[in-house]
Amino acid sequence: MEALAVRLSGLDSYVEDAIRVVAFYDTLMRRRVDLPALARASAGLAECVTGIRLHGSGRTLRYAPDGRPATTTPGPPSSAFPITLDDEEIGTAWLERASPPLPLDEVLLDRLAIAAATVVERHGPARTTMADPALVELVISPDADDPSRTRALRLLGFPTGVPLHVAAVRSGLPLDRIAAALCPSRPVKAAPLTDAAVILATGFDLSAMPDGVRAGVGSSWRAARTALRFATTREPVIRFDDLGALALLAEVPGPVARANPDVSAIDRLAGSPEDLATLDAYCVAGSVRRAADLLHLHHSSVARRVEQIGRALGVDLTTPPGVTRARIALTTWRLLTG
Repeated sequence: MEALAVRLSGLDSYVEDAIRVVAFYDTLMRRRVDLPALARASAGLAECVTGIRLHGSGRTLRYAPDGRPATTTPGPPSSAFPITLDDEEIGTAWLERASPPLPLDEVLLDRLAIAAATVVERHGPARTTMADPALVELVISPDADDPSRTRALRLLGFPTGVPLHVAAVRSGLPLDRIAAALCPSRPVKAAPLTDAAVILATGFDLSAMPDGVRAGVGSSWRAARTALRFATTREPVIRFDDLGALALLAEVPGPVARANPDVSAIDRLAGSPEDLATLDAYCVAGSVRRAADLLHLHHSSVARRVEQIGRALGVDLTTPPGVTRARIALTTWRLLTG
């Protein structure tokens, strides 16, 4: 006990003051204050303008030390701290101190950010993007009964009776960033699953899809996941409804597809990435000159390659039926190889 007493007596004033800051915010949380009260109390404690901004709603609060909303023009923060909920950044807390940051500012902002996240979570569904994967799986499961799905939708913050759009995505980017880009002004929920991540919303702005993302979009998880299988570097985002009859290729059993001579020929061609890229551009463009534009090559070079590729495939690529065969074979091969 004497050793403990010696250590406690050795606490410097910084640690003692930090403990008081923590106790201050613990008291505010026990009183279940709202965001304005939290910002007002923090400004009084910090003795400078204090702000809170929530990304999802765009709500911004700025209070002066006298407890009134700040009327001064916002200046650059002297220090700031992210507000996180469920590992997602949902906002920012900051101080507008005229002088350099004080030693306790970091502790104050850390506790303010934690308290703000608690308040946001307490007052209705939080405007976060990342969702409980179990709830999301319940919504997209074809085997879920209607009452369970309706309850899951309600817990996720979606209105009942409104059609949902589903996106299956693969990317190295943070999932919440992708979802926020696709739905800047609509409720959106996302969760990582085993084979692909899922994003749910009442609508997507696909033109805002970040680079480096492959996605399939449909009215169900099955449709979205099928569309994702057709996504390529050249066409990274695919709508299931745009596939039309091509979607039938996804239903062909693997052994049947592999045994097809055209698909086997594409598999052999895959040993030359240059030839594969040329065939892809030619099938997409529909002509040698447009394919040359896509590949940034001279049309005569592309013409020679297309002729050589046609001989290797055993297909006349100068005719519409030949191009159709090559495109179907190339697409089927991609579905097999993922």
